[in-house]
Amino acid sequence: MTNSLSPAGFERLERTRLVTRVESGSPAAILIEWAGDIRQIQKIPTTFALVKRWAPTPRAKRATDTMLEHKRAFILVPKLESFDALATELAACGVKASRIPDTEIHVKAIRERLDLTQEQFALHFGLDLDAVRNWEHGRRKPDTAARSYLRAIHNDPAAVEAALWLQPEPPGFTKPSA
Repeated sequence: MTNSLSPAGFERLERTRLVTRVESGSPAAILIEWAGDIRQIQKIPTTFALVKRWAPTPRAKRATDTMLEHKRAFILVPKLESFDALATELAACGVKASRIPDTEIHVKAIRERLDLTQEQFALHFGLDLDAVRNWEHGRRKPDTAARSYLRAIHNDPAAVEAALWLQPEPPGFTKPSA
């Protein structure tokens, strides 16, 4: 038996420690970062603060490890009862928490700013025309990936266009000399 805290080890630790999970709350995307000296960060209490909000143990551990390695990490907590309660709990562990706003994407405003019709917008950025229409008329909301893509279009449409339409050279292709 190993003393390593692998995901399976964390799962066993969670059961033996009986983490009391919050009873209710809303999903929230959270950014966790070092609050100061890495030596002051308490890894296990940080992980359990996330597990307490219904983050699966392996995902909470991975987010904590990523934060330790890269100074920050993102995680979705399924039941956040109070951001202030989580922030206070994480601050005691040497970790700073920030809530990532789930801002509404206004597809029509983005499209109109670019002076494109619905069809042109869909073709230009590789989107399904029916999806664009449904988003604009409020029949559907863009999923997480689509929101990220639309946010990128909003922030830098030229870069998105360049990335989308830039054709990479085929493998083994060399340009002829002039």
